[in-house]
Amino acid sequence: MTTPLAPYLPMAVVLLLAGVLGMLIPQVTTRLGPKRPSSTKSAPFEAGSESSGPARQRFAVKFYVIALLFIVFDVEAVFLYPWAVNFQALGWFGYVEMLVFASTLLVGLIYVWKKGALDWES
Repeated sequence: MTTPLAPYLPMAVVLLLAGVLGMLIPQVTTRLGPKRPSSTKSAPFEAGSESSGPARQRFAVKFYVIALLFIVFDVEAVFLYPWAVNFQALGWFGYVEMLVFASTLLVGLIYVWKKGALDWES
C-alpha cells in the first residue's frame, strides 16, 4: 500500500540532508579549522583597501534606484527569452502584449531619467 505522499519521499530526504549538511559543515570547519588570528585578518577592509569613513555611513538613494532599475531590466530580460522562443506561436497577440510590457518599462525609464535619478553628480 502506498500513500499519496510516497513520491515526495526522495525530495524530503534531499531537503533533510541539505539542511543537516548546511548546519553541520560550518560547525565542523569552526571546530577543526586552523585558528591563527592576527591584526591584519581582524581589520575591516573595503575591496582590498583601507576603510575610508565610518561603517554606519549612509548611502545616497541613487545607489538604490540604480539597483532597482537593474533588477527591473533583469526581470524584463527574463520575460523576453520565453517570448522570443514562442514568438511565432504567440502571433500578433503576443507581439502586442510584449510591446505594451516593453513600453511600460520604457516610460518608467524615461520618467526616472527626466527626474535626474540616473545622474551621479546630483
